[in-house]
Amino acid sequence: MPELVAPVADIAARGYAHPEVLVSTQWVADHLGDPKVRLVESNEDVLLYETGHIPGAVKIDWITDLNDPLIRDYIDGQRFERLLRSKGINNDTTIVFYGDKNNWWATYAFWVFRLFGVKNLRVMDGGRLRWAKEGRELVTTVARYAEGNIVVSERDDSAFRAFRDQALEHVRRGNQLVDVRSPEEYRGERLHMPEYPNEGALRGGHIPGARSIPWGRAVNPETHTFRPASELRTIYQQENGLEQDGDVIVYCRIGERSSHTWFALTYLLGFTNVRNYDGSWTEWGNTVRAPVEKP
Repeated sequence: MPELVAPVADIAARGYAHPEVLVSTQWVADHLGDPKVRLVESNEDVLLYETGHIPGAVKIDWITDLNDPLIRDYIDGQRFERLLRSKGINNDTTIVFYGDKNNWWATYAFWVFRLFGVKNLRVMDGGRLRWAKEGRELVTTVARYAEGNIVVSERDDSAFRAFRDQALEHVRRGNQLVDVRSPEEYRGERLHMPEYPNEGALRGGHIPGARSIPWGRAVNPETHTFRPASELRTIYQQENGLEQDGDVIVYCRIGERSSHTWFALTYLLGFTNVRNYDGSWTEWGNTVRAPVEKP
């Protein structure tokens, strides 16, 4: 039975810079079985897909599919192309991501796909939770597709990704830096979110000069959808002084939460130069002599 779900304004009416990058649960329902659309579920809970998923959706495991098994980096273009072809993705396929945690991991997968130059990407607003609360169908049958023909370029980290030395130079120049972790992590009281094991770094605190803007503020907790652009502008620009044309780096603990903020700033507010520092606090908080700030 569907739950009572708070209504939400149409995506086109929310004032986003790129409204086309979001689709509604109804849009997805209308395109089930569309051979030109591939639904991709990506979750923090890597076993959740097997308990039930949107009909026809394929699974992207952020650990085993996207990350190199040996070094701390993502897979190369050749392996990424094989992965996408194995999911039946062609050059003209529209890829629609969704997942748990209000699409926190779906936007992470979206960000990784953009590193490889894949452009025809969408996110289902409201994620898995809104789909389920609306009483829409979840199945356990794993969809199988014929081998796709997509051609993927080698990964280009320059536009959307930042590394430690770049983040350090960013600090020295006084550029805009956003810490999207919980307030407890920002203050150095914890090394991970309150409901998670307290692990990941030897030191707590935040990168000097970073503004604390938890990633979840971009989402309406009643609807599980992104807030309208007017509310996002209040959070990021009016309250925290971020500049739309400024050089912005976002970070969290390992780069997943910050990919959600990267998505909101880049696609919903139209910021032109946002990079995700995926080494984030796990790297920074373990680096000898890296500058650390606490309130």
